[in-house]
Amino acid sequence: MQLTDEEIAAMTPQERRELIVRLAPRPPGLPSRRTIDRIRKWRTVLMLVCAAALIPWTVYLAATLPSHYVARNWVATWVGFDILLLTMLVLTALAGWKRKQFVFPTAFASGVLLICDAWFDVMTSQRGGDLTQALLSALLVELPLAVVLIAGPLRLLRYIAIRHGMIHPDSRLWRMPIPIPDLYADHKVPPPN
Repeated sequence: MQLTDEEIAAMTPQERRELIVRLAPRPPGLPSRRTIDRIRKWRTVLMLVCAAALIPWTVYLAATLPSHYVARNWVATWVGFDILLLTMLVLTALAGWKRKQFVFPTAFASGVLLICDAWFDVMTSQRGGDLTQALLSALLVELPLAVVLIAGPLRLLRYIAIRHGMIHPDSRLWRMPIPIPDLYADHKVPPPN
């Protein structure tokens, strides 16, 4: 059977999605539906347990940590952090330049590291010129770059899902389902809520 461009254009978005799903081969190595459900359940439980444990831990730290502390390995800590950030930025640049999907996790991680860097620079700076420099660096460089590094790949993920007919173009990113039919009981990607 051969479909013309006109026949495809006449299809409803739902018909196109169904056609794409039928034509797309099942990825090799994709676990069974039961395994996917079990992994999803345990990872969700793990994240909720960690979040619940973090609440009393944060309260404990707020009550017990000293307001002033001289840190060991200060130089190694910051140089190590900057090496990690540099590595992620280089990996992001290479993945973007070569148009590889690896850009999604590296860009997101780079953005998060830049937010952390801005936070710690500002919070550990002495009042005066040191704090001014940290604030300017955070507001003019680190945070804007973090937004670009996080928002760009997320927008691209959304565009890919729209392009492949898996979601409606009006779908918001935070409501976008994972566009792999094998993840759902009825093997259909649910519409965004």
